[in-house]
Amino acid sequence: MLREVCFLIDRDGGVLWADASASAVALPDSRGRWEAIWRLRAELAEIAHSHPCGPEAFSDEDESTMEAIDSALGRPVRYTVVAARATIARVAGATFRMDPEPWWARLLRLASGMTRDFHKEMRR
Repeated sequence: MLREVCFLIDRDGGVLWADASASAVALPDSRGRWEAIWRLRAELAEIAHSHPCGPEAFSDEDESTMEAIDSALGRPVRYTVVAARATIARVAGATFRMDPEPWWARLLRLASGMTRDFHKEMRR
């Protein structure tokens, strides 16, 4: 089952919190996620989510959410999208491909349903 998954990551790369959608193309707003972001704000360094069906880019909804979070926290955090073939990140408006990828990118792909078989299908 493909689904979007979200991880909240600390400065050391540890996963602080996670949740998942029932959809492969959307991660609807969640009161629990917003509460976790606020509760963990002192340790929060990065918010990562998957795009199992693509794209390797931030959506318009991602853009507005990132602005709202940075505004609420009073500081920028790093945002990451893990897609089937690449992981991209953005910090303070600068977007870049993460190479090497963080350890948890593989875990996020697995939680999103992007298995080896999925990757073989994507290559065709």
